[in-house]
Amino acid sequence: MPAAEDYIRRCFTLARLGAGYVSPNPMVGAVIVYEDRILGEGWHQRYGEAHAEVNAITSVKPVERPLLRRATLYCSLEPCAHHGKTPPCVDLLLKEEIPEVVVSNTDPNPLVSGKSLARLRAAGVRVRTGVLEREGRYLNRAFFTWILQRRSHIILKWAQSADGFLGRPGERTPITSPLAQRLTHRWRTEADAVLVGTRTAVVDNPRLDNRHYFGPPPLRIALDFEGKLLLSAHLLDDSQPTWILGPERPGRWKNTYFWHVPARQAEGRRWWISFLLEKLREAEKGILLVEGGADILRQFFELDCWDEIRVLQSPFYLHHGIEAPRLPEIAVLQEEWRVGNDIVRLWTRP
Repeated sequence: MPAAEDYIRRCFTLARLGAGYVSPNPMVGAVIVYEDRILGEGWHQRYGEAHAEVNAITSVKPVERPLLRRATLYCSLEPCAHHGKTPPCVDLLLKEEIPEVVVSNTDPNPLVSGKSLARLRAAGVRVRTGVLEREGRYLNRAFFTWILQRRSHIILKWAQSADGFLGRPGERTPITSPLAQRLTHRWRTEADAVLVGTRTAVVDNPRLDNRHYFGPPPLRIALDFEGKLLLSAHLLDDSQPTWILGPERPGRWKNTYFWHVPARQAEGRRWWISFLLEKLREAEKGILLVEGGADILRQFFELDCWDEIRVLQSPFYLHHGIEAPRLPEIAVLQEEWRVGNDIVRLWTRP
């Protein structure tokens, strides 16, 4: 017979289907079970739309709706208790008279934070919490950063050769395979914004899109304090939402916005990072993927301003070039796997 952990893992699987669509909200999955049979399931599909619990209840066949009064709702995160873009999910659970609720994590949002569970218990609902709690928090680590740190979840990402080089100065140096590039494009769909520095923008001329993977494109961000980026650059093609931290360029821009940040302020004090994080917070961008170059990555490390590190390592050697940043001593390896011949490693804070 399936255990509570099995149903919560199913909730995690469903929740991941919302990656790239629900930030800065959490990814949430819900499963409704009666006598070890799943009556319905759902996930939070898009920011501002119905939550996982609502979708799970809606998916139950009309003929089986009476069984809700004897069923158990499993959910990866505590149901909401406040009016936001949608009504409180806890109201629906009480209306349907679901007698038992099992969750992985308590919602860290002060507007919820145990209030839903307290209401359910007060109404006589059996409540169990903390099932696969560590896994649930890891799944929604970006949401926890957004709520507890009140800023975007910062992911530092780079590709390096087997001997630890990012590339050669002044030239575009492909490091990893096309399969690894596709993985990077998947990460872009799951992020709200992608950032590169001036040298990367000029030398590599990246598009910073997700053309090799389905899903929503990220907000593109590039540093260009001194206006070095050519008007013919991909990042200035106005094809998708783009922020340029630098002087405005002539043209009729629809999707491109220029933030004027004087170079003398940006240097040394790293003031621009705080400025950018403030603007991302205002724009409700919950996940920032920093793709380089080396100097930008080091600036984030120097400020101890990071939450996650993702490194793709090629089996090939460059022998000389731009050295990859050194990992912080506190970084904890969480995942390691292969994509073709490349090795992917993911670190987080303790």
